[in-house]
Amino acid sequence: MTGLVAAGASELEAKLDGFVRENRLPGAAAGVVHGDELAWVAGAGFADTRAQAPGHPGTLYRIASITKTFTGTAVMQLRDAGRLDLDDPAVAYLPELRSAVSPFTAIEAVTIRRMLSHESGLATEPPGTDWSVPAYQGEVDLTLAHPGDIVLMVPPNTQHKYSGLAYQLLGEIVTRVSGIAYPRYVRESILDPLGMSATGFEPLAEPLLNRRATGYGWRALSDELDLAPPMSPVWAEGGLWSCVEDLARWISFQLRAYQEPAADSPVLAAASLREMHKSRYLADDGWTTAWGISWCGNRRDDVIWIWHSGGLPGFTTTVCFDPGKQVGAIALLNGTSSSAELAFDLASIARRLTSSGTSSIEVPAPTPGQYRPLLGIYARPGLGRHGWVLRLEWRDGKLAFVSPEMPSWRLALQPTANPDVFIAEPGSNFSGENVIFRRRDDGHVTSVLLVESTFIRLDHLTTPG
Repeated sequence: MTGLVAAGASELEAKLDGFVRENRLPGAAAGVVHGDELAWVAGAGFADTRAQAPGHPGTLYRIASITKTFTGTAVMQLRDAGRLDLDDPAVAYLPELRSAVSPFTAIEAVTIRRMLSHESGLATEPPGTDWSVPAYQGEVDLTLAHPGDIVLMVPPNTQHKYSGLAYQLLGEIVTRVSGIAYPRYVRESILDPLGMSATGFEPLAEPLLNRRATGYGWRALSDELDLAPPMSPVWAEGGLWSCVEDLARWISFQLRAYQEPAADSPVLAAASLREMHKSRYLADDGWTTAWGISWCGNRRDDVIWIWHSGGLPGFTTTVCFDPGKQVGAIALLNGTSSSAELAFDLASIARRLTSSGTSSIEVPAPTPGQYRPLLGIYARPGLGRHGWVLRLEWRDGKLAFVSPEMPSWRLALQPTANPDVFIAEPGSNFSGENVIFRRRDDGHVTSVLLVESTFIRLDHLTTPG
C-alpha cells in the first residue's frame, strides 16, 4: 500500500471486517483504486468456509452484471469502428426479433442505444427464468429460436426497465457484427489488451479453477451456510469471473479517460469512455440514480459515483469510481448482501483520504502562439445597460470563454482545421456549435460569432494581438 490511501488502511480494514461480520457473510475481498494504482486491498472471512481458505486479491468471484460494462465497451468499439450505429434498431442485426411481441410500437423502436441504457422496454430476463430454482436460459441461440416468447413489457424510451435479456441480445449483436464469438471477442479486444488475465467466462482455464471462491446461498435459520445452487451458462449479461486485482485495472482504465491529457487506449477512446459514463436519464424520482451507457450514476453525499453491481446465486459484487477525485472501490462477496453499500463506503473513505493531501502546484501550460491574438474581452451590446461581457482566456490547457458575472460558467473551445473556427466543447448548452473569430485585413481580431450572437472585442481593454 502506498500514497495517501495507505494512511487509512486501518479504517478501510475495519469497514470491511465490520461489514462481513454484521451481515454474517462467509467472506469478501475488496480494494481501493487511486488513479492507476491499486492503493489498498484486503480480504475478510473465507473464500471457502469448509477449507477455511481466506480470500485474497487474486481470488475469483462471479462478477455477474458488472459483465454488462464489458459488453457495452464491445458495442462502443464496433460503433467507433463504423460497423454499427447506436441508434440502429436491434432487428437490423437480429432479424428474428420481427416475430417478437411488441404491443406498443414497431419493433424498430428497440435500438441498440436503448438496450445499452435499459430503456428498451424488453423483459427483465430471458423467457423461462425462475430464480427460485434457479432456472435461467443463458443461450442466446435458444432465446432467438423462440422469438414469440420475447416481449416488450413497456413502450421503449418511456421509463427505466433493467433488462438482462437486452444484454444477452447485445452479445449476439457483437458476435454477428464482428464475426467473432462474443467470449472470444471480449478476451481478444478488451481483457488481453488491459492485462486482465484472471478474468474470463466459463469454462475457466485450469490455473484459474483453483482460485475461485465458493458461493453460498441466502442465510436462513442458522449461521451454517448452504452452497449456492449451480448456474447454467451466462454470457454477455453476466458471465464473467474476476478478482480485485483485475477489476482495479478495469477501474483505472475508466479513470484514465479523465486524466490530463487524456490518452486514448487501444481498447476504447477516452471520449467514448466518457460518453458511456455520462448520464442519459434519471431512473428514480429522488434524482439520485441515472443511467448512461452500461454504467449507472449515483448521487451520494453530493458526489456522483459511476458504478455497477452484480448478483448471481452465491455472489454479490460492486465496482464504483469518482472520475474527478480519481478514486474507486471494488467489493466482491461470496454471499448475498448489499455489496454496493460496502463499495461506496470504502470509496468515500478513499476520497476523503486523497482529498486531505496537499495538491501539487504545477507550471501552467504555455499559451500556444496562434491563440494569443484571440485572447481578450468581448461584449455583446444591446442587452439593457450592461450587455453581456465575456473573457477569452487560456485556462487549464484550453482556450475558454468565462463570464465575470457567472464564475461557474465556462465554454471551452475545440480547434478545427480553420484557425479562426472552433467548436464549443460539451459542458454547456452551446455544445457542438461553431465559434467563429473575425479579423481586419491586418489580421487583428475584431469580433467573434458565438453561436447566434456577435461579440465585439473591446480593444481599449485589451492588448493588440
